Amino acid sequence: MQSTILSRRDIEFMLYEWLDAQALGQRARFQDHNRETFDAAIDTAEQIATDLFAPHNKKSDQQEPHAVQGDGCLRVQIIPEVKTALDAFSAAGLMAAGQDFERDGMQLPTVVEKVLSAYFTAANVSTAAYLFLTMSNANTLLKHGTPLQVRRFVEPMFAGKFFGTMCLSEPQAGSSLSDITTRAEPDPMPGEEGERQFRLTGNKMWISAGEHDLAGNIVHLVLAKIPGPDGKLVPGVKGISLFVVPKFLVNEDGSVGERNDVVLAGLNHKMGNRGTSNCLLNFGEGKFTPAGKGGAIGYLVGQPGQGLACMFHMMNEARIAVGLGAAVLGYTGYLHALDYARNRPQGRHPAQKDPAQPQLPIIEHTDVRRMLLAQKAYVEGGLGLVLYSARLVDEQRTAEAPEAREHAGRLLDFLTPITKSWPSQWCVEANSLAIQVHGGYGYTREYNVEQFYRDNRLNAIHEGTHGIHGLDLLGRKVTLQDGALFKSFAGELRKTVRKVRGSVAVPREDSANLTVAQAGQLAADLTAHAGALDAAWGRVEQVTQTLYAAGDMNKTLANASAYLEAVGHVVVAWIWLQQALLAASHLPAANGDDADFYRGKLQACRYFFHWELPKVEAQLALLESLDTTTLDMQDRWF
Repeated sequence: MQSTILSRRDIEFMLYEWLDAQALGQRARFQDHNRETFDAAIDTAEQIATDLFAPHNKKSDQQEPHAVQGDGCLRVQIIPEVKTALDAFSAAGLMAAGQDFERDGMQLPTVVEKVLSAYFTAANVSTAAYLFLTMSNANTLLKHGTPLQVRRFVEPMFAGKFFGTMCLSEPQAGSSLSDITTRAEPDPMPGEEGERQFRLTGNKMWISAGEHDLAGNIVHLVLAKIPGPDGKLVPGVKGISLFVVPKFLVNEDGSVGERNDVVLAGLNHKMGNRGTSNCLLNFGEGKFTPAGKGGAIGYLVGQPGQGLACMFHMMNEARIAVGLGAAVLGYTGYLHALDYARNRPQGRHPAQKDPAQPQLPIIEHTDVRRMLLAQKAYVEGGLGLVLYSARLVDEQRTAEAPEAREHAGRLLDFLTPITKSWPSQWCVEANSLAIQVHGGYGYTREYNVEQFYRDNRLNAIHEGTHGIHGLDLLGRKVTLQDGALFKSFAGELRKTVRKVRGSVAVPREDSANLTVAQAGQLAADLTAHAGALDAAWGRVEQVTQTLYAAGDMNKTLANASAYLEAVGHVVVAWIWLQQALLAASHLPAANGDDADFYRGKLQACRYFFHWELPKVEAQLALLESLDTTTLDMQDRWF
């Protein structure tokens, strides 16, 4: 029976046939790996996700974490299946899947590590959140923390003994981090090994996994401001520093010690991801007095005033993770809808009027196939974009030539806002279509697709809204380094266009799957797609120049979200053309299910180029006109 979590065949296509992950085994860091070791890790992830994560996905949604009194403060109770799943994940060594062997890691490439993450997120995004926040936290401390912080906090997190969070937002400061007011007063009590110790006071809001009993400790990474000599907080982002603030202090021998002054003030109840505790945390309110004093003890990470620079390591990693989560939640919704459509009889063909004839599975109806094809185009395109970005991480870190590493870094920087935002918009649309395929049943809790939609809707806000990433793309990335990022991507896109135009040859004889005529039509289709992609990117370049020629940044950036969506569609069209070219090259020799798989890829690409890419021109025309409708709208007119 085909899995409804993810398609293993598609994973293998993207990972091995398209992104050539096995070639990474030739590099020094991954020389102990090959396809066999990658497959073994994926097998383990798929099994644990199927057996221990997916079964309680609905239960954790319906029986969400709740606060109870205990030990002098509020605590969180969570269904026991969550801890069972998390313990199995840690026991399999997956928490350190990408880490060095010396840290008891598997030293897997990032692109393979993201495939493992995909299975757990698709199976149960709420339970998986505890893990992936921890891994991002640990990676940030590994890069910016002191040796003591690594020993005391990172190593237990990779072992699954401690879990981690990121504490950025506050009740009055969501995305506007320059307005945070959490204070970090220097503590005259010296820390160990020269650690700079502080006492934190303030409130943090929307903290996923901020309180629970799933691990022996919770390691909070907290943004706060160190007051100046006059006792006032420095305004803006320059005054923000990063601190590691554990729920429990850690003794010299690594054992968990005294309770720190970090307490749960209350739980937020979101529409989705209900199985992840989402918390309002109070730091330094006096519930506990570590070392006999008030304030939560925190340890400075990196340099004072460099908190955002340190945290951006975690945030950029998290943005790719959010895009991945959005893609795979759309993907599992699509597979559920596909399974339902194949097994739900309803109606007959328009030309068949005889009610005595048996009903057809709804997949036989053209409009249902349209909805399924749209979902396939969105989710396979979105997942492809995320895995391509993950492959760029590996290239940036391990390519032999410095030029290759720099080029990969430029591409990654350009694509990151799109990798986060495009799946967060269009794979949610896939979830909406999955509900529609189910008809009336789709809106009921007995079927999974309504939960997938609710869970996925959060990703449009996680790690920055579409508006924020639109401003980042148009206002920063396209001009960064004198346009080097923008030009690097343009070069890759046009390289693909040239490859299509130079590679599509029509065979002289029929193959097992294609007649000469069919092969000729396929070649013509791919060439037409390449031309459409080239023209669309040419329009993006023209419109970008027009926007910056306006001479008024308010006008330039007024419709940045539309720019993000338009460029995102062109990027995903490029992803699809790469996959289609590969599928076309493999189809003539393919048999059975493989032949059907490649035909499905080609049809989804055709759908995207015929139905989706044409939408871009209307958006670009609007942008080119420098329309100020939204900019000119006044508050009092609403």
